[in-house]
Amino acid sequence: MFGIDVVFNTVFFEFTEFQMLVTPSADLSSTALSFQAFIESSYDNRNVVHVTSGSFVPLLKNSVWFVIRGMVKLGALSVHGDELVLGLVGPNEPFGAAFTNVEAYEAVAITDCDLLCCNLAELEHSPQLALGFAKAMAARYRQAESMLALLGLRRVEERVRGFLELLAKDFGEPCEAGLRVTLRMTHQEIASALSTTRVTVTRVLGQLRDEGWLQIDASRHLVLTDAGRHSTVMACSES
Repeated sequence: MFGIDVVFNTVFFEFTEFQMLVTPSADLSSTALSFQAFIESSYDNRNVVHVTSGSFVPLLKNSVWFVIRGMVKLGALSVHGDELVLGLVGPNEPFGAAFTNVEAYEAVAITDCDLLCCNLAELEHSPQLALGFAKAMAARYRQAESMLALLGLRRVEERVRGFLELLAKDFGEPCEAGLRVTLRMTHQEIASALSTTRVTVTRVLGQLRDEGWLQIDASRHLVLTDAGRHSTVMACSES
């Protein structure tokens, strides 16, 4: 059985080779869609698993999960038994036990999901899977950096605002009022991600709604308003 270190070496080689073949003018905007189509068609759904919202995803020792559709929350329990949100995994992104040393690590679907299970050996021998893996891990790294920067902010209000902006950037879609966050997170999940309390998050979200920076639409999704975000930028530029 191939180890994860071998897979990473192969991924790096394939990704570097790909970069050498792509010209600066090449359009890479369709890469994610072509990767998703590839993993669905090449396996003809034989390893695609449907997981309902709220279900735990088993973390298999020598396998990697790719999210085709939906959203998965990665978490763990602290020494005090509190839930820690370690990250969110969206379409075309991988997760699995091979990528962490955290004890009590778990993955939970926070929407209905379609997931693809790949053996590490399959990942090593498929250049397109390896390329998709490399791009996805780069995105996960950027997400982790952003979360660390948020946790370094002293004021909880700034953390919550920054976290919602991060969600809107990664999982938002334009709407009439601004950017609609397509996934739902409970106040407790937001609090766990930002090392604060549910009560504090509820209070801050109420303040943001009063300011007009945030709205909740008819389907109970958060909307970051254009007017609110514009006023924030203007205030920062004047200070």
